[in-house]
This record gives sequence, C-alpha cells and structure tokens, in this order.
Amino acid sequence: MDLRQLAALVAIADHGSFSAAAKALFTVQSNVSAHIARLEQEVGATLVDRSRGRLTEEGELVAARARAIQQELDAIYADLASRGKEVAGEARIGVISTTARWLVPQVLTALRAAHPLVRAIVVESPTTTLLPQLAAGQLDAAVVNLPIDEPEVVVEPIFEEEMLLLVTSTHPLAERSEVALAELAEHRLLLPAPGTSLRQEIDAEASRATIVPATALPSWLTGNWVRVPVRGLAPRQVGLARRRRAVPSAPARAIADVLRDVVRTKGPLQRGVHVLLPAESS
Repeated sequence: MDLRQLAALVAIADHGSFSAAAKALFTVQSNVSAHIARLEQEVGATLVDRSRGRLTEEGELVAARARAIQQELDAIYADLASRGKEVAGEARIGVISTTARWLVPQVLTALRAAHPLVRAIVVESPTTTLLPQLAAGQLDAAVVNLPIDEPEVVVEPIFEEEMLLLVTSTHPLAERSEVALAELAEHRLLLPAPGTSLRQEIDAEASRATIVPATALPSWLTGNWVRVPVRGLAPRQVGLARRRRAVPSAPARAIADVLRDVVRTKGPLQRGVHVLLPAESS
C-alpha cells in the first residue's frame, strides 16, 4: 500500500469516476485504475463499484482513513516548512453562514497581516454539514452552533449572541421594545431551514416575521426593518471545533489564534454578541 493508491481512492470518492479522478490527480485513467486494483488486492476487498464509479462500503471505510493520513502528511509538511521561520501553508476552516458574514472578512484581513504565507480555505455550510467533514479530516477546524453531539470532535465556546425578531416597520410587533417567545405563536414566522442546529432550537411556525441571530443582521441594513429582542429564547452559542485525536498543523493553529483574536477584539463591536473566550494573557 502506498500514498498514490490512497490518493487515487480519495479522488474517486471526491470526483465520482475514474476519469474525473485522473484529471484531478493530473494523470491518466489507466494509472488510477492500476492503483485501485493493487490496493484492492492488498486489502482483499472490492473498494470501487466499477459499474457506478462509486466506492463500496469497504471503500468508504478505507477512504476515511486515507483522508486522515493525507491530512497528517499535509500537517507534517506545513510544520516543517514553518519550523524556525514564518508559518506557511494552508488549512481548511468551516464556518456557519450567519457567522461567516461578519467573522470571515475580518479573520482573513488579520491573517494576511499576521501570517502572509498562510492560506485559509473557507467552507461555508450549516453545522450539520461541517461536523461530518471535520470528523472525516476534510476540515482542520470549524466554527459551529453549540451544543453538538459528536464524540470525535472537541469544541471551545467563543461567543454567544442574542436572538432577534426582524419585522417590517408596519408589523404589529414593530413598536415593541421586546417580545416574549410565547407571543410569537400568534404570528407566522420565517425561520432557519429544517434540520439545521439553529432551527432545532426554535420551535415555531414560518412566514412574515423572522427570528435570526444578532450577527445575521448587518449593521448596514436599512429600509423598512425593525429589530426586536426575543425574551425567553436562549442566546445562540457558537464554538470553534476540531478533531479530538488530530494534532493541528502550524497553519491551522495560526488561523485559530487569529480567529480568537478577532472574536475578542471585534466581537464586542457586533450588536448582540457576547464573547465567551477568556481574556488573552499578557
């Protein structure tokens, strides 16, 4: 078994066919086929269903391990490249959409100033999508909604934010300084998508009024809209998650440190956000 065989298997899993995998690996299809055949012979199992170009159940198991191996190899190269000099390399960071709007631009700006040789690849998705990618080694870290139930992942709470009702200025609740959650049963609400972590915390109907995290409402939002705090709805907690058994690479550590610094310094400037990180030691 060698790294080229594992890379071929992961490429098929990612791209869906032998030909697409060959293109992604900058090689020819016959090389990919040969790598897979030798790998299957060594492990004693069929890893790819040739009729569909998809991995078998055994192939999925091997591919998950292969991703972890690739991740660790990338971390080794990045750590060695950063040893005794400026941190260099890339890392993949997942971020939930509502948080990404205010956090990602500031993190990328601060990262460019602090570590110009580090490249952050940002994946924006809901928590339910980010966690499997993180556990499988496709992400180095992820900013997610809390709480989570994933034994292979550890989380660090970084901030919490108030939940707000967004209504038009003509809505019956627009002139209220706050509204109780129970009162919203009489109104149709537009809520986060079913199946998302945030939606699971909000059990109500959907349409004219909207419940969203505070940072989902940009400071530049103008027009016929009014923000109304919701009493009785717990703040949303957001955390930084990483794999339990993985040692973060130097670029991943650098991005995480910058992210924490941005939350500490810029979080209090975001309406409705309360930082949970401890103060940085001097």
